[in-house]
Amino acid sequence: MAITTEILRSYRTPGAVVRRRLLDGVREDRALAVLMAACLVMFVAQWPRLAREAHLDPTIPLDARLGGALLGWLFLAPLFFYLLAGLSHLVARLLGGRGSYHSARVALFWSLLAAAPLFLLNGLVAGLVGPSTAATATGIVVLAVFLTIWFLSLAEAERPQPAMP
Repeated sequence: MAITTEILRSYRTPGAVVRRRLLDGVREDRALAVLMAACLVMFVAQWPRLAREAHLDPTIPLDARLGGALLGWLFLAPLFFYLLAGLSHLVARLLGGRGSYHSARVALFWSLLAAAPLFLLNGLVAGLVGPSTAATATGIVVLAVFLTIWFLSLAEAERPQPAMP
């Protein structure tokens, strides 16, 4: 199935999308590819805001700002998200979850990619409007949608796996 179709399905039934992705088995290469794609989109989403900031304060040039964002989103953020996925699995385990570390990673990484179009919208608003009520409201909506998709995906990922025939 096309990735864009799965992203759209994630807004309606995130648990079903994650369940289908988990049926592929333990594929760490796919999980990492999804995470890196999400981080790349979030890096691109920063461009309008960074361009605005560079225009308003030319003491730090745009290429320096982009370099910092690149380092943060493509090298440091993936490490943070791996840690966050592990912690979410431990919390789910304490609450009775029966998934694995891999399933928790798939749930988080897919949720990040599913929310990526909204991160792009948020970056565009931040770049065009600047710090404002509209930018804050957009950010809150994006965060709420991401957390909803992640919670529902993690709940599905932590359910006991059905026995394979």
